[in-house]
Amino acid sequence: MSAHQRLNRPTRNPLIALTLGAVLALAAAAPRAESPVTLEVGYMPILPVAQLFVLEEAGWADEAGLDLSLTRFGSGPAMVQALASGELDVMVFGIGPAMVSRSRDIPIQVLAASIQEQIGLMATGELAEAFADEPDDAAAAFELFEERTGSRPRIATFPQGSVPDTVLRHWLIEELDVGVDAVEILPMGADRVQQALLAGAVDGASTLEPILTTVRERVDGARVVATAGDMLPGQPGAVLAARESVIANEREALIRLLALHERATRQLNDQPTEVAPYVREFVGKRLIPLATVERALQSPASNYVADPAAIREGTRRMHDFQIRQGSLVKPVDLSALFNDTLYEAATDGD
Repeated sequence: MSAHQRLNRPTRNPLIALTLGAVLALAAAAPRAESPVTLEVGYMPILPVAQLFVLEEAGWADEAGLDLSLTRFGSGPAMVQALASGELDVMVFGIGPAMVSRSRDIPIQVLAASIQEQIGLMATGELAEAFADEPDDAAAAFELFEERTGSRPRIATFPQGSVPDTVLRHWLIEELDVGVDAVEILPMGADRVQQALLAGAVDGASTLEPILTTVRERVDGARVVATAGDMLPGQPGAVLAARESVIANEREALIRLLALHERATRQLNDQPTEVAPYVREFVGKRLIPLATVERALQSPASNYVADPAAIREGTRRMHDFQIRQGSLVKPVDLSALFNDTLYEAATDGD
């Protein structure tokens, strides 16, 4: 008798038939496990968005029923282009590109902060020496560099409209009153900024971790000569944002994601060495030593926050500066850019 015939043979034992019927009834009544919610997430491989690396690598996203499909980008403006093409559900990128997106009528909202005051001006070679001779006067240090070399300092940073670029320009224009012509600004992606500093192709960079720590460890005399507190006090950094359509259709999934984001923020602040291996999986293509990642997570530039309210005032200051400089095509309604309700739901009772 074939297996098919055995399975389809009438059951003669009434007890067996009753038991089989009960099993089938229970199976039909049992709730089925919900399928994971898939979210297309754009990110940059930088420490300011380390919460994403922790919650993904630690397996928290899977446990929460979230399937995060991650796409890596070299800069925030590149992510804006992807958004304009209809790609991505969730973005972890700078507040600058978030405002640029909104000013271009791309319907996104900021749901959480990630970090603040994370930018530093790294100087190497002759520029570092000029700052050593003029430690309290950055404008004088730039002048001294030009006297000694016959050229303006070459400062690498991310593309215009990004947070590192905006902070650099704000410092030169608003804080130092020397204007952007005091230096030569060279926009490039994050990987190229680090390569340029290590190769001596530039004199400095407005950048962030782990680039700051990596260059300080590998280049003799390299030093951070200005911090975000000097350059743009209260500077907002990276954020977690989502499309409005995704907020409407996947609200509960986003609340779960924000709860994990908050949890990862606490881990980064309280136990940075424990989560450093997770971060290293994403940053520097695993070529950065673990010890460097640990030090970068504990540097003065690693100020992790999750509450979007913490960066509202700094965002207003940055927004107004970008409007004056023309890097935003039109003013952004910041009250519409920020959506605090999901974060509040995710952290209710904390």
